[in-house]
Amino acid sequence: MKKILLVEDDPNLGLLLQDYLQLKGKFDVVLCKDGDEGLRAFTKQNYDLLILDVMMPKKDGFTLGKEIRKINSYVPIIFATAKGMIEDKMQAFNLGGDDYITKPFRIEELLLRINALLKRTENSEKKEEEKQSHFKVGKYEFDYTGQIISIDGTHQKLSTKEAELLRLLCLRKNEVLTREEALLNIWHDDNYFNGRSMDVFLSKIRKYLKDDPNVEIINVHGRGYKLLIN
Repeated sequence: MKKILLVEDDPNLGLLLQDYLQLKGKFDVVLCKDGDEGLRAFTKQNYDLLILDVMMPKKDGFTLGKEIRKINSYVPIIFATAKGMIEDKMQAFNLGGDDYITKPFRIEELLLRINALLKRTENSEKKEEEKQSHFKVGKYEFDYTGQIISIDGTHQKLSTKEAELLRLLCLRKNEVLTREEALLNIWHDDNYFNGRSMDVFLSKIRKYLKDDPNVEIINVHGRGYKLLIN
């Protein structure tokens, strides 16, 4: 389920959009009432897409979008505003926005824009991920194609499953890799037995990376795993 951060100061519109997107779009939607609250929510977890109202108290949507872009340069952002001036649209895109919708709008149109943007983002991410095969993991060098981890002239050969799992963790570095994503990508089935098998591979990978104290794979309760590189 894709996670959306919706920042909208109109409580009636905010609840309407949240309910509709969760019901019709099957999204997990976190609703915030102003820019400050939205920024706090963004820093606490990962989101697949943001919808930011422009005219808000405390922190307007453009300011919020600018601050978010300093933290994350790729998460899709849709700006929503009652202003339809070309200058406002230019500012939205110059700040790193991916789309712009003018109020009042049909909720069905917003849903179409969300789905189109997520599909485009997923295709772009998939192409980039397919290309990448070499990773820097702290002091380690990881060659996915050769299935080798290297440090200080020492090489560790990985099994295919270990290499695939470590690559997913590297692609989501410092972010949560959910158990479901890992299991479906590597085992193509998220059943209990595959989950136990993955836990064994994770234990082995942790041992391979033990010589660098700045590299750690942690469990995120109820969600999955995170490769932390300090």
